[in-house]
Amino acid sequence: MRILLVEDDLMIGQAVYEGLQQQAYAVDWVKDGEAALLALSTHEYDVGVFDIGLPKKNGLQVLAALRGQRSSLPVLLLTARDTVDDRITGLDTGADDYLVKPFEMKELLARIRAISRRRQGNAEPILDNGVLKLNPATKEVQRDDKTTRLSSREFALLLALMQQAGTILSRSDLEERIYGWNEEVESNAIEFLIHSLRKKLGSDSIKNVRGLGWFVAKA
Repeated sequence: MRILLVEDDLMIGQAVYEGLQQQAYAVDWVKDGEAALLALSTHEYDVGVFDIGLPKKNGLQVLAALRGQRSSLPVLLLTARDTVDDRITGLDTGADDYLVKPFEMKELLARIRAISRRRQGNAEPILDNGVLKLNPATKEVQRDDKTTRLSSREFALLLALMQQAGTILSRSDLEERIYGWNEEVESNAIEFLIHSLRKKLGSDSIKNVRGLGWFVAKA
């Protein structure tokens, strides 16, 4: 899952950036509204986390521009302001959720998982394709009666495939979903992760279409 973090407070931004990376999310962090709009115009994201009080263009202006382009990107707003009118303005502008500073990282992560599920049209916390059951909260996957704990990268790759079950994703598609701007990607990294997942979950768990990419079956 790739997340755009827009936060100009360096201390908060660094803490959120590192916290998201530790959960195997690919994170791009920018510090003003104009940089956010540029990133949104050039990359595809799964979730946006926008501070409201940004320089150049504030978070509400970025959100309004995004919704003006008919983007359905799930957006969580961060703010230090906690009045009813502030919350109403953010939600009416098109935010999917709203979190007041200071906050616990575990709550931010839970809210990101929730708005991501809604985007996929799935209210259930478990992703189930009829063969595998993936729990994003624990990074565990169940097949038959066996539960397997995944590494962060394995989880990120399987999550990308499970969220688009039945769709073939190329190497570049998968790299885009699991690596941020500043992360180096080895030439065989995706193949290595898929090999590792197949060893843990069965050789038929992830299917390959030669020359195109990989997919998991759709329920």
